[in-house]
Amino acid sequence: MMKKHLCPLLLAALFAAPALADRVVKIGFAGPLTGPLAHVGKDEEYGARLALEDANAQGHALAGEKLRFELVAEDDQADPRVATTVAQRLVDGGVVAVVGHVTSGAAIPASRIYHQAGVAVITPSATSPQLTRQNYRETFRLIANDLQQGTAMAQYAQETLQARRIAVIDDRTAYGQGLADAFADQAKARGLDVVGREFTHDKATDFTAILTKLKAPRPDAIFYGGMDAQAAPLLKQMRQLGIPARYLGGDGLCTAQTLQMAGPALDDRVFCTQAGTPMARMPGGAAFKTRFEQRFKTPVQLYAPYAYDAATALVRAVAAAGSADPDKLLAALAGVSFKGITGPVAFDGRGDVRQAGVTLYRYGGGGWQPLP
Repeated sequence: MMKKHLCPLLLAALFAAPALADRVVKIGFAGPLTGPLAHVGKDEEYGARLALEDANAQGHALAGEKLRFELVAEDDQADPRVATTVAQRLVDGGVVAVVGHVTSGAAIPASRIYHQAGVAVITPSATSPQLTRQNYRETFRLIANDLQQGTAMAQYAQETLQARRIAVIDDRTAYGQGLADAFADQAKARGLDVVGREFTHDKATDFTAILTKLKAPRPDAIFYGGMDAQAAPLLKQMRQLGIPARYLGGDGLCTAQTLQMAGPALDDRVFCTQAGTPMARMPGGAAFKTRFEQRFKTPVQLYAPYAYDAATALVRAVAAAGSADPDKLLAALAGVSFKGITGPVAFDGRGDVRQAGVTLYRYGGGGWQPLP
């Protein structure tokens, strides 16, 4: 005989309305996730991912729909040709905005793809002035550019290190050559003698010929424009050849990877600049460092805090626009202003961050020590 009453739990299961799915908003990330710069790319990817995880935990909604931000990461291998392919894939995949690219050589050609698609892109680390001089309304930068870094190091080399004879090497990438040019131009403007200008490439491992040539004019300092994968072995080979010159570089030298790779070649004659503020001096730096390392089980390499703030700026633009439509998001992004992990985040008319600092470091005590 059929029972008159169904179990309450079964009844609820039969008649319950289906749960509404979250609305997914895709944010792209593009950078080198394989190869010699993978540690920098993963660092930024993790920073952006943490920001979106925080946004999801806080809860965001549009028109009554709960939003879930999703990071879509692509590997551009720090290669300009791959970068354009990756940019097109992100656009075709429906991202509403992008955090990236990591290097200037990748960011500059990729920016054209985003410009044509009307998709906002914020780089946490590409420092070539050329990037924002294209005047693409879709392109934003959250860090100081090469001109600011080159000027700071040239001033320090002259006024504090009392250097008079300078040699300059670069890796012929958009980043490395741009930084080296900025330094060399500022050094000449200050009356320093550039006694040698050489170049290599971003896959090189042997710098003996270049360094042997530069040893003869006895420079007081050698500046290298490029990333740590070449900067560290170049320093080691300098010391092996008995070149006592001070070693100068930009943010590509100022990494945890350099500390591991250069080993005993590092001493108090090594200096670098980093666009931005030391993490210990950032308003949210200490807390971010702890959370980042707990979440990803790895130390912050360099620009993870800037990637975090870049992703946060995009989340805030969605909220300000009241829409995840790329065009409306882009319009709102230009007016975004907030206190980020790295400091105040707001953009000027060209897309550069309004308050961009540069910090100089000297090697000591087993790590990079910020100078006053």
